[in-house]
Amino acid sequence: MSARDALHRRRSHPRVTADAPTHEELLPLVESLAAIADHAALRPWRLIELRGAARERLGDAFVASSGLAGEDAARLAAKPLRASLLIAVVVAYRESFKVTDWEQEAVASGVAHTLSLLLDEAGWGVMWRTGGHTRAEAVRWMHGLQPNEQLLGWLYVGGVLDEVKSTPRLPLDPGEFLSVLG
Repeated sequence: MSARDALHRRRSHPRVTADAPTHEELLPLVESLAAIADHAALRPWRLIELRGAARERLGDAFVASSGLAGEDAARLAAKPLRASLLIAVVVAYRESFKVTDWEQEAVASGVAHTLSLLLDEAGWGVMWRTGGHTRAEAVRWMHGLQPNEQLLGWLYVGGVLDEVKSTPRLPLDPGEFLSVLG
């Protein structure tokens, strides 16, 4: 499959089955990320697998950072349980006189998107989820982030549901997004 074909085929899967790739199955996909465009080859990123009770602890951290209680808190706590594997995407800023923080965030974002394509190609359903909780202190602490790190969100990974039909992406007029500087 070409990269163009992979992009046209990729869809977000908000609901997935409980199946998920093993740690060993993830390793070659992560190894492929060495090819990500990365100014000065800083590799300013890391990934964290969350399975089992780690997802429950993440739900507890969501609630702790939200101030919600009762039924609303229970719904929020259950969000990380929507997939049996979550992969936290972390930007790990490196000291550099020539590579700014935003460039390092772009590299980590490229890692997340490329990994989602690789997982899709391997037959897994993936959805990159973000939101305000990514920067909450309780969530930072739960992930064990260092002072030079920020969470960019989680890839929720699982089996593709047969009954879920993928909605085609809206067509894009390339002329709207590609201009020529004269």
